[in-house]
This record gives sequence, structure tokens and C-alpha cells, in this order.
Amino acid sequence: MFGRHLRDEDGEDVLVIDPGKLNTDSGPDFFNSKVRIGDTEWAGNVEIHVKASDWYRHRHQDDPAYDNVILHVVGVSDRKIVRHDGRKIPQVTVALPEDFFRTYATLSTPGADIRCAAFLPRLSSLEMTDWLESLAVERIQKKGEWVLATHRECGADWEQTAFVTLARGLGFGLNGEPFEMLARSIPLRILHHHSDNPLQLQALLFGQASMLDSSLHIFDEYYQLLCREYFFLARKYGLRPMRPGLWKYARTRPQNFPHRRIALLARACEGGFSLFSALKEGIGDERRLREAFGWKLGGYWHSHFSFDVEARAVSDALSQASVTLLLINVAAPIVYAAGAMRGDSDMAEKALDLLSSLPAEANGIIRMWSQLGVNARDALRTQALIHLRKEYCDARKCLYCRFGHQALRKSALSADGFRPI
Repeated sequence: MFGRHLRDEDGEDVLVIDPGKLNTDSGPDFFNSKVRIGDTEWAGNVEIHVKASDWYRHRHQDDPAYDNVILHVVGVSDRKIVRHDGRKIPQVTVALPEDFFRTYATLSTPGADIRCAAFLPRLSSLEMTDWLESLAVERIQKKGEWVLATHRECGADWEQTAFVTLARGLGFGLNGEPFEMLARSIPLRILHHHSDNPLQLQALLFGQASMLDSSLHIFDEYYQLLCREYFFLARKYGLRPMRPGLWKYARTRPQNFPHRRIALLARACEGGFSLFSALKEGIGDERRLREAFGWKLGGYWHSHFSFDVEARAVSDALSQASVTLLLINVAAPIVYAAGAMRGDSDMAEKALDLLSSLPAEANGIIRMWSQLGVNARDALRTQALIHLRKEYCDARKCLYCRFGHQALRKSALSADGFRPI
């Protein structure tokens, strides 16, 4: 924060060679630090206090854990500190400018959604790119952890894992959770048993989704046929449907109703579900990956948005924009997780390459960053910006964000005597 060159209260130059490791438990604040004081190099721990007298107020003089402190950094030097053997501990006083406190207050108190917005123009392109690249990796790692957890819950079956991940992806945010619940409610092996019968596949999935009730749509022959098939199959396999009322329709265009997405999920199971195999073989070839999501609806769903609601001039396949979202939220995380689990760094790297080759997403979060002058050229950058907003800005973790840290550091360095090295 203040550069590597400091000066202690005796006038000795202090060079911070290695700040060490931040300690989040009891004991000194930094472990295994290395500093050079004058001509002597020291290795040990560093303690930080607002006031030097806090050392005694916290009774560190009675705690052997503090015997190896090599440097005491304070905001106010109101007392000299000595070890229990009487030797003085070198002490550095850091004077903070008013600008630092104003910046800290801005970042640490409730306010605008992006509290560092006024500071962003002061960031260099290198500082911004470096943090956003790290955030992109953070995001795919988090998604990969979810995939691996799902993989364990699915008995280490990669196709079942891909089925659950795809289902959640087809929810496109609004219905992500109910779609995931649907996929988890029925083993893929049951769907494989009926992979040559589209009607039974749809009956199983619509029935598990709690969308079938023979007292409804009594003049819709297809619907009534689904009800009869599900009644038989549910008893055969001991299936229990989801709790009704979970599906959301607000602000959803008819062509995006969950009915058509469920029909598409059933279509993906025709002939046997093999998305993971397709992703593994197609990684590195965007055209092949897009083809892996190229299912088309037919029959009843060629002309319906939902049961008894006819469709006109609607595409039977997912739009290219929807496929792009599935590549981002389904393909890339699955490939990354599989590579990470197998220790295949090349496979994991291809997942990141896929994101960098895809067009930037268009949503409210990305538009907000664009208005602040932070633009995205590809999906890797948009994933970083989404992660930044959700995991740092919304979580009020500004002090853990590199943008926030840079704002504090530049404010701190405005004091005389402190310059970055």
C-alpha cells in the first residue's frame, strides 16, 4: 500500500522484501515476513496497530507468539515497544493523508452500486486487464466447483452431470433452479431406457415437472396421452414429481416458456443423452460445439408455445444467442471441471479459450459497466464483469477488490515520503 521503502523512528531505512502471509487467526498480523533494516536482513513476523500503545493494551508483551515480531507498524506512535527481554522492536509510523480516509469511507459505507465508479478512469489498462483476467478465472473456477460437486452427487457419472448442468442452463437464470430440480428428480438411466420413444421421454419430463393433470386440457389429445403415459411410467419407476408452482413466467416471451425448454431437454435425450462426449470431442472447435446444442423441436411443439397455446412463426431450434449462453454457462464449466479433475491443464485452458472466442454477452450488468467506461470485447471479459458485480460489488467486498485496493493505495501514496517502487 505504501511502497516497499519505509523509514523507522530511529531514521533507519526499512526495505520490505516480502510482506509475508496475512494471518486471519490469533497472533501477529503477518507471518514469515522479510525486511531489511539498515544493513541487516530480518525474517519474522510483523504486527500492525492504530496506536503503538495498543501493543500493551492487547497484552502482547505477555504472549510468546509475539516474541518473533521484527517490525511494528503503527498509525500513531505514542509509545516505544520492547520485547520481554527489554530489546526495542523497530517501529514504523505511517501517516495517512485525508484523501485516504475519504476513499476508505467511500468504499466501506453503503452507497452507490459501484462505489469506486469515480476512481475507475484513473486505472491503467494494465491494472484493469490484470484484475479482470483473474476474475474470469475465479468465475469459471467457481462454476467448475459446482460442476464437480454435482459430479460427486451423480455418482461420478459425467453424462448425468452434463444433463443436470444443461437443464439448469436451459432455465436461462429465471428458471435455472426448477430446471435443475427437474433433472435431479429422474435418473438418466430411466430416460435412456426410453430414448427411442419421444412421447415417453416428454411424458417423463413433463410429469416430473408437475405439468400434467388429466383434469386439464381435456380436448388436447396430445396432452391427455402424455398424462396416461406418465401415470404408467411413474408407477413403474416409483417416480415422484416436483412440487408444483415453481415455474416462473414473468417477463418471459412465449417462445421461452419452460414448456418448450422441457421439450428441448427431452429432444436431447432421443437416441441417448451424450452431451459430455460431444463436448469432450468438440472442445477447440466452436462449430462442433454449437452443433452439440443444435436440437430441433418437432411434432406438437413445432406449433405450440405451451399446452393448448398455438405458436406462429417460431423457430424450432435455439437461437444463436441462446446457444452462446449455453456454451458459456454449460460447455465451458463442464470442460474446465473435467480438465481440473483429471489434472489436464490443456483441457482446462481450452475452456478459457472458448470463452475468449465467444461474443460478449448483452445484459443489464454489462450495460452498466459500459456506461462506466469498462467495455467487454468477448465472453471472457463479460464473465469477469458479472463476477465482479455479483461477488464483490453486491457483496460489499470493495476492500478485497483490486480496484478498491488500488483506489486506497493511490490515496495513500499522495502523502509526502511514500512513493511506489
